[in-house]
Amino acid sequence: MSSDDPRTRLLEAAGQTFAEKGFKGATVREIVQRAGLNLAAVNYYFRDKEGLYQEAVKASCCGASDEFRLPEWSPDTSPAVKLADFIRAEVRTVLGNRAHPWHRRLMMLELANPTPACAELVAGRIRPRAELLGGLLRELLPEVPADRRNLIAHSIVGQCVFHRLAQPIVALLVGEEEYRTYDTARLAEHIIEFSFAALGLRPPLGRASRETVNADGGGGA
Repeated sequence: MSSDDPRTRLLEAAGQTFAEKGFKGATVREIVQRAGLNLAAVNYYFRDKEGLYQEAVKASCCGASDEFRLPEWSPDTSPAVKLADFIRAEVRTVLGNRAHPWHRRLMMLELANPTPACAELVAGRIRPRAELLGGLLRELLPEVPADRRNLIAHSIVGQCVFHRLAQPIVALLVGEEEYRTYDTARLAEHIIEFSFAALGLRPPLGRASRETVNADGGGGA
């Protein structure tokens, strides 16, 4: 649909307004004024404010899903390589730029203050990626119970989301100079290294440090 389409204009205005003010703070009157339309347009296209909000959340899910891109894996690609690619894609999606900046803001707002529209967020964005990650962990950890694998998946994704939610806090803790080095590539590789060490796919981080010290003549085991 073109930008002249009333439904598209209304949805874009609603997404921006809901992302700025939340569901309760946004008014239908403000949204239609922003879209250059009248109140009847909301009733015609979305039934009411709740319907408009649900469609805005759904649109934010679609935008995020479009950004989550994995490389084309050959049949012999190992699950460990796939997991590393998954983490890189997740970090890019959570922290990367977006053509519609309100998409991320609205999703984060919905996660922080869930409404019935949260089901759209889970179905449209979270569940497909959770199932992919769960399948990779099942290949890597076939002997680990399913509930434990779920917790591991939450921990991996939690590291990615943390660097979005806690950006201002992290910058204050480490200082602007260090924080500027926390680009998406560095954060992704750190999360891969940390997670792989926890999963036994790489040596524990402390052992690697001790081995470096020993190799430099800094002491024994």
